[in-house]
Amino acid sequence: MAEPDSWEDMDAQTSNPPASSRLNANAPSFSFNVNAPAFAPVQNPYYSTPPPQAAPAAFFPVNRPQFVNPANPAINAGNPSVGFNPQSYGRDPPYTASGSQSTAFYSSPAGSQSAAGNIVAHEAPVIETLESVGEKDANNRQGEELKSDNTQMEVEDRFVKAEAKAVSAANGQTNDYEDQVASELQSLKLKEEVKQEPTQEMSINKGDLDLENVEDFEESEELENKQHLNVVFIGHVDAGKSTIGGQILFLSNMVDERTIQKYEKEAKEKHRESWYMAYIMDTNEEERAKGKTVEVGRAHFETEKSRFTILDAPGHKNYVPNMISGASQADVGVLVISARKGEFETGFERGGQTREHAMLAKTLGVSKLLVVVNKMDEPSVQWSKERFDEIEKKTIPFFKGCGYNVKKDVQFLPVSGLYGINMRERVPKSMCPWWDGPCLFEALDAVELPPRDPKGPFRLPIMDKFKDMGTVVMGKVESGSIRVGDSLIVMPNKAQVKVVAVYRDSGEIRLARPGENIRVKLAGVEEEDISTGFVLSSISRPIPSVVEFDAQLQILELLDHKAIFTPGYKAVLHIHSIVEECEIMELLHQIDQKTKKPIKKKVLFVKSGSVVVCRVQVNDSICVEKFSDVPQLGRFTLRDEGRTVAIGKIVNLPKVATQE
Repeated sequence: MAEPDSWEDMDAQTSNPPASSRLNANAPSFSFNVNAPAFAPVQNPYYSTPPPQAAPAAFFPVNRPQFVNPANPAINAGNPSVGFNPQSYGRDPPYTASGSQSTAFYSSPAGSQSAAGNIVAHEAPVIETLESVGEKDANNRQGEELKSDNTQMEVEDRFVKAEAKAVSAANGQTNDYEDQVASELQSLKLKEEVKQEPTQEMSINKGDLDLENVEDFEESEELENKQHLNVVFIGHVDAGKSTIGGQILFLSNMVDERTIQKYEKEAKEKHRESWYMAYIMDTNEEERAKGKTVEVGRAHFETEKSRFTILDAPGHKNYVPNMISGASQADVGVLVISARKGEFETGFERGGQTREHAMLAKTLGVSKLLVVVNKMDEPSVQWSKERFDEIEKKTIPFFKGCGYNVKKDVQFLPVSGLYGINMRERVPKSMCPWWDGPCLFEALDAVELPPRDPKGPFRLPIMDKFKDMGTVVMGKVESGSIRVGDSLIVMPNKAQVKVVAVYRDSGEIRLARPGENIRVKLAGVEEEDISTGFVLSSISRPIPSVVEFDAQLQILELLDHKAIFTPGYKAVLHIHSIVEECEIMELLHQIDQKTKKPIKKKVLFVKSGSVVVCRVQVNDSICVEKFSDVPQLGRFTLRDEGRTVAIGKIVNLPKVATQE
C-alpha cells in the first residue's frame, strides 16, 4: 500500500490497512512527559475513528483566586461540569480519550474510567494560590539542576518499564514480566546507593573533625617543614643594606617588575639612579630624600627550605637606638661592608658604625654573622681577590674580640647588591673565577636554627602598637607559644587580655611559636594603656616587674670626660624593646678576666675594659628576666651621649624589687 501524500489521502484509505503497515492496536504508546502517567494512550492516526474533540476550557485570569465551596454537592460528587479544576490554572485542557466523562489527567477524586475500561485513581485537587505558585517557582529555580538529573532518571526508568510492557503484551505474557523488570531496576538503585554511602560517611566523618586541631596540626607541620629566621642587616651608612634587602625581595618574587620600574623612574627623577632598589625597603619620603634609613624596615621572603623576616636597621650613628631595637629581634646578622676604596676604612675606623654594629649584634644575641662584602662590581674593585682578602684580614681580629667564633659563626661573601650577583645564584666563573663558596641564599639556608623553648612561659615584648578594629600589638615571640583564644596578661600594668587574632606576615594564623614576628589583636585593653616595652606574658607565670637588678657589665670604652665608672654613673639602658634611664647604685665586686672569678677586694671604681658586677636602678618598673632563664630578655647595653659604653647581662633579680 502506498504512503498517503496528505491527510485527505490518509482519510480516504481503507480502515483496515495491512498488518505490515499498521501498529498493534493493543500495544500502548508512551509519552516522556514527566508530569503525565507513564502509559497515557495516544490516538493512532491510521485508525478510521477520528479522535474526539477536546472540551472547551473555561478561562480564568491568573491573578484571580478561585472560589471553592466545600458544601457544593456537585464538587463533592466529583462532577467535572461544575467548579473549576485548579490544576488547569491558566492552561489548555488536556487531551481526552473517547467515552470518558472527564480528562485523562484531571478527573474527580473518586477516579474515572479510561477508554480501556480500567479504573484510574487520582489525587485530590490541590488549591494553588499566587503565593504558593511564587514559592514553587523559587524552589524550582533553586533546584533546577537536581530536578534535571531526577527527570532524566525517571525518563530512563519509564522507558525500560514501557519497553518491558510492550514486549510482554506482544508475547501475550502477564504482568509478572513487568514486575520482574521493576524489581531489577529497584535492586540496581539499591546497589548504587550502597556504593555512594561510604563516600558520604567519610565526608561526614571529615566534617565532624575538630577544625581547630586540624588547623593547628597544619600550622605545626608547616613550621616544622620550614624553619623561620629573623635576619637583621647592619653596617655603616651607605654600605648598601637597603639595596641588598630590596634585591632579595625582587629575586624571591616578593616585588613585581612594575613596582621596580616605578621606583627606578622615581629615583631617576631625583638624580639617584642607584637608589631604586633601596626604595623597596625605605618607604618613608624622608628616607628616600636623604638616602638614609631611619626606622627599622621589615619584610618577608621565603626560600625552598626556610622563611625569613628581614630587619633593615639604620646605619647612621644618630639612629643607633633604632638599630638596637631591630637587632634585638634577630637570629642572624648580615654585616654589610662596602668594598669601595675609602668606604670600608671610614666604617671600620674608630667611631665607625661597622665596629659598633658588630659588637652590639653580639651583645643583643646575634650569634651567627654573615659578612657581605658589597659593591664588588665597582670600577675601583672589579671583583678583586686582593681587596676581598684585605677586608677579611682586617676584620677577623675584631670579630674575635667581640666574642664570635670566626670558624663557626662568621662567614664572608662577595656580592653586588645593585645587580643581584652572587645572591640567589652563584657568581659566574667568567666574572669571579677565584670564588668557590656559596651565594647569599645558600648561606642563609645553611644557618642552623637557634635553640628555642615552645613550652616555656609565654613572653612577647611589645615593639609597637596601633588600632585596627581593636588593639593590635607587634613583637617577636621570645618564649612559649600563643594561639587564638588564649588569656594572657600585659605587664607591668597587669591588664588581663584575650587573644582575638594572630597575624604573621600578611596572613592570619592560629598558632605562633618562638622566633615568630607577629601581630596580636587583643580584647580587654585599650591602646592608650599599652606602651612600647611592655611584655605580653602568661598569667600562670608572669614576667617579673622590677625597678632594680644585679648585672654583670663589660665596660667597653668610656667617654673622655667621664673616664671612670663609679656608683652614681647615669646612662641610657637598652633591653629588648625598653629604652629607660638608669643609674649605677653600687659596685658589688670586680671579676678577674683571666680566672673569671670575683675579686675579693672591695671595688670603688673601674675603667674601660673592666668587668664588674653592679646594681642598676631605673626610674619606672620594667619587665626583665635573668639571663640564665630567658637570654633574650636578660641582656642589655648602656649608652651615654650617643656612644655604647658597656654591655651586660642580668644575673639576679632582688626580691625587694619584684612587683608581685
